[in-house]
Amino acid sequence: MQATLVNRIASSLGAADHPYMTGAWTPNFDEYDATDLEVIGEIPTDIDGVYVRNTENPVHAPIGMYHPFDGDGMIHAMAFKDGRASYRNRFVRTKGFEAEQAAGEALWAGLAEHPAQSKRPGWGAQGSLKDSSSTDVVVHAGKILSTFYQCGEGYRLDPLTLEQEGTEGWVPAGGISAHPKVDEATGELLFFNYSKQAPYMHYGVVGPDNRLKHYIPIPLPGPRLPHDMAFTKRFSIFADLPLFWDPNLLPKGYHAARFYKDLPTRFAIVPRYGQPEDIRWFEAKPCYVLHWMNAYEEGDEVVLDGYFQADPQPPPLEGYGPKLGQMMAYLDEHSMKPQLYRWRFNLKTGAVNEGPLDDRILEFGSFNQQIAGQKGRYLYSTTAKPGWFLFTGIVKHDLESGRSWSLDFGENRYGSEAPFAPRVGARGEDDGYLVSFITDMAADASECVLIDAKDVEAGPVCRIRLPHRISSGTHATWASGADVRREKARL
Repeated sequence: MQATLVNRIASSLGAADHPYMTGAWTPNFDEYDATDLEVIGEIPTDIDGVYVRNTENPVHAPIGMYHPFDGDGMIHAMAFKDGRASYRNRFVRTKGFEAEQAAGEALWAGLAEHPAQSKRPGWGAQGSLKDSSSTDVVVHAGKILSTFYQCGEGYRLDPLTLEQEGTEGWVPAGGISAHPKVDEATGELLFFNYSKQAPYMHYGVVGPDNRLKHYIPIPLPGPRLPHDMAFTKRFSIFADLPLFWDPNLLPKGYHAARFYKDLPTRFAIVPRYGQPEDIRWFEAKPCYVLHWMNAYEEGDEVVLDGYFQADPQPPPLEGYGPKLGQMMAYLDEHSMKPQLYRWRFNLKTGAVNEGPLDDRILEFGSFNQQIAGQKGRYLYSTTAKPGWFLFTGIVKHDLESGRSWSLDFGENRYGSEAPFAPRVGARGEDDGYLVSFITDMAADASECVLIDAKDVEAGPVCRIRLPHRISSGTHATWASGADVRREKARL
């Protein structure tokens, strides 16, 4: 079954000229429920759950220059059980989405434009953007929670039907940012937000019953641009990174990010239910980090892995003009050069030890969420196409032995963030599958692939054809089928 939106972008609006509205980033407008899917190979019977991915799909012609993070959120879900799979996709019906549907046009200017161009007040840390709920996605307390990177309201959907359930009721006035974290060991969800008003950051804990249990300020020297957080069994970890809005331009309404290379990176380590006075601050080399991976405690130390950027302000990519070229550079991992990196914070002495774990350009990683907050062995990073925000393959890291294995998706084939799905009855940390959507530009088609995490170099175990070619996007997650069904029964 297929439903189509009435108010959609038209070819006459200049989309063909924008690199992130064409090719692998061509927006989707159709919504599907599909159960009779072509399968190449055989779907294993020992995978049970749902793979959920968020993407950006602009419905209306943008106000000014379009940035892909401005696009309307669309959730794609592939559910697996008993050797069968079904696919669904839906736009996230945010308040901004519904308002623009009613108006028949874009009402909010995007990330690349001055806030004064917006026709209505906006949401988030910047205060003028549309909360498109198009960045991250997790499953907590039996429901999908989709989020917006500059702090939004958080939208809930049913993970199996994608039925819309509106905004999340516990979200505080400051909203929630990407990326909230689910601790599978406790059922808690940890989150943060940030703004242009003191104390500039807050942190909260939501219980397994989906009720807000804890909410405190994390005082910062001024407005900052954190994107992610991490946690251990006892602590939550936040960063005060030296890339933030130019304080001289903010009073004029310009949100121009600058890298202040003479400032250190500061880390806040706070007990999960701690107070502001319990925060321990540590200083490290100046950098920017878009995404953290796992963190854990080892003796007197807290250990944190993430993707280190030494110079997060590269020059514009050539051939696009200064403004578009700068946006293209910020979306290009080969310009930003993130590397897998480790920090060790000694809670007894205050010392920080840090250094790279791999010299390759890597980002958008995943690991077995059952060991989140505990010491783990395996991590799965993505590789990217030079000049583009497109994933070209996967690297599996053995953090214990230092070995790694790689899989390339193939020429003109671009994947999505690939979370780890534990095998039913798994007996080891890497006993399961990596799940990804692949867009094949040569075939003008998309598919879902399962990759044996124990042997990534062997390639997909099976390939499941989607009913349409989907747009590239940002983040994805995996949720256990047994957990989802148990929560649905409880609710």
